[in-house]
Amino acid sequence: MNPAEKRPLESTEEPMRLKIYLLPNLFTGGNLFCGFLALTKIVEADLSTGYHDIKIALLYILVACILDLLDGRVARMGGFESPFGREFDSLADIVSFGVAPAFLVHRIVLRDIFVNHKEIGWFIAAIFVICGAFRLARFNCLAAQANGGGGKYFTGFPIPMAAGMIASLTLFLIWWDDKDFPVGYWRFTLPVVLILLSAMMVSEVHYPTFKKVDWRTQKPFVKTLVILMIAALALLLWQKLLPIVAPIIFSAYLVYGFIRPYISRKMQREIEQDEEDDGVAS
Repeated sequence: MNPAEKRPLESTEEPMRLKIYLLPNLFTGGNLFCGFLALTKIVEADLSTGYHDIKIALLYILVACILDLLDGRVARMGGFESPFGREFDSLADIVSFGVAPAFLVHRIVLRDIFVNHKEIGWFIAAIFVICGAFRLARFNCLAAQANGGGGKYFTGFPIPMAAGMIASLTLFLIWWDDKDFPVGYWRFTLPVVLILLSAMMVSEVHYPTFKKVDWRTQKPFVKTLVILMIAALALLLWQKLLPIVAPIIFSAYLVYGFIRPYISRKMQREIEQDEEDDGVAS
């Protein structure tokens, strides 16, 4: 055989290029940056002088939740979804919504509870991080199989919502303490909630994605006016309302996953603003 025949044929195809869209990945980068800033504030916090740095860290986590919501919305509206964006989003999420909340709870509660058994506190915090990473990996696999992850519901509690619930409950407890109300053993609910959310993230409970909500839908005049008034009130009073309203919103979403199978399909469509009957897991 001619030696030349043994050489592999050179491919005439151009190498595959990654699709990296600027705008949605800027939001994702902002999400990751907020997660990093939250971690630095938690590390630097001197709890003997108060919770100022912790409050800033909590706000960074909540801002990261908003940025995470926007990057997916922008990607879908502009047709900018890509495998790179999905992977980058997961890497940002594990920092902002996995490591930061777990480290937060360990910093302000767990290390005080398990003074003589630090390993237990580390283990509880690590469970949240591991379950969050497992949740993100499962979502990416299902999204790839579904050609983009455009389903109507999540399988398991979304990690940004879990982080938002931890942050909002911590903010509520700090607000409660600032009002000189007796905290007592209420702060010990955070480790319990952390374990509960860890289990919920890897569960098979379905939660709506609200990806199909059409923000261009024309609303009746009265509804539009009410929405604008509520938004204006929230902007004016956000510092007073956030510690109370945020935990209610995240808790309502958590509970909705449990009651969703028991309500009518019509009510599900009204809540989730979905016009179709059947959904695909994502």
